[in-house]
Formats: sequence, C-alpha cells, structure tokens
Amino acid sequence: LRCRMRTTKCQLLVTSLCVMLLGLSIATLSTVTHYGLHFTLISNISLDSNAYRVIHHTAFYFGICLSMTLILAALLSSAATVRESQCLAAMGFFCFALAFCGLIPAACWRYTHSTEVEDSMMDVYDFVYEEVRRNISSYRRHELTAIHEAFLCCGKHSPFGDTTIVENKTCPPGQVHNEEQDCLQEIQDFLKKHMDFVFSLLGIGIGLTVYGMILTSFLWFSIHFSSNLYRKGKYILR
Repeated sequence: LRCRMRTTKCQLLVTSLCVMLLGLSIATLSTVTHYGLHFTLISNISLDSNAYRVIHHTAFYFGICLSMTLILAALLSSAATVRESQCLAAMGFFCFALAFCGLIPAACWRYTHSTEVEDSMMDVYDFVYEEVRRNISSYRRHELTAIHEAFLCCGKHSPFGDTTIVENKTCPPGQVHNEEQDCLQEIQDFLKKHMDFVFSLLGIGIGLTVYGMILTSFLWFSIHFSSNLYRKGKYILR
C-alpha cells in the first residue's frame, strides 16, 4: 500500500504541474481573446442585436474562472500529496470535479454552436461593408479600414456589383484587387485556427481533470487506510 501510495503521489505531482500549466494557458488565451486587436475591433463595432459581444465577454469571464479553478486544484492536490492530508485531497478532488463540470458544457457548446461565432463576426463585417458601399456613414469607413488592416485583407466578393470604390477607400496600399485576400475568407480562416486551439485545450483539460479526480480519490483512500494500518496492532499498558 505504501509503495502504491508513493507512485500515486508522484503521478499526482506531475499531473498537478500539467494542470497548473493548462490553467495558465487558458488564462493567457482568454486574455488574448478579450484584449486582442482582432476580437476587440469586431466587438466594438458590433451592434447590440449581434450576439458576438455577449459571446466575447462571456468567453473571457468563463476562461478566467476556469483557469483559477484549475490552478487551485493543482495547488490543493500538490499540498495534499506533500502533507498527506485527507482534507486537502478532498478539496482538490472537488476543484477537479468543478472544473470538469465547466469543461463539458464548454466543449458541447463548441461542438453544437461551431459556426455561431464565425457567423456573428462575418455579419459585423457585412454590415460595415454595406454601410460604406452605400455611403451612409463616413465613420464606418474608418472602421472598415481598421478591419482590413487588422486582418490584412481587402473587400469581399459582393453580389451588388462593382466594389472597386470601397476597396480603393478602405484597403491598405498594395492589397486592392487582390482576390486571394477576401475578408470573409480571412476572418473564417483566422477564427477556425483560434477555435481549433481552444477545442484542443478543452480536450486536454477534460482528460487531466478526470485523471486528477482519479488520483486525488485514490490518494484520499490511501491516506485513510494507511493511517488505519499504523494504528493496527498497537497496545497501551494501563
């Protein structure tokens, strides 16, 4: 039992380190997503009727809470391993379970709403582009120019006819009439890479939290039965 317990403690320490690195990675990704140029630009331009702004803020706060839960689980499980504390092991198990309960809905939402974020971002671009094309607002021209500079793209294939005037006014120099830099395609490719990275972290997180729950529960039972073995066979003379 003591040999198995030492093996579990080593595995739990390694797992706790991996979980802490995962928590830091999620916190970094959430911060980049919230304050990154591409995402903040679309969020500031989007209308209240567009769902992107709500998704943008929700993703940030969820990511920060999830990263804090993972880091806390890693610290508690490490402390439980070093001190062989049943209380700390139970608390570590609870934090792993809490993180797992947050990761599963996030992964399901990513799978069932795979195109919602992409559609909302492209809707923002379509709205601004058509506003500029119809010369409704000069302020929209500056916003469209900022999008083109951020995503390094130029215009889109519009069914409403020639868009050369819009491209000449808003595209960076040297990118006008470049058909390979369609902005809708660039936004789609950029978001696909980002969401694939997010989904990878979610998958790793689910695996580590399940493994962490198994190790912390085994550590709790090992500490419990080990303490009973220490007391077994001891007598006191009265």
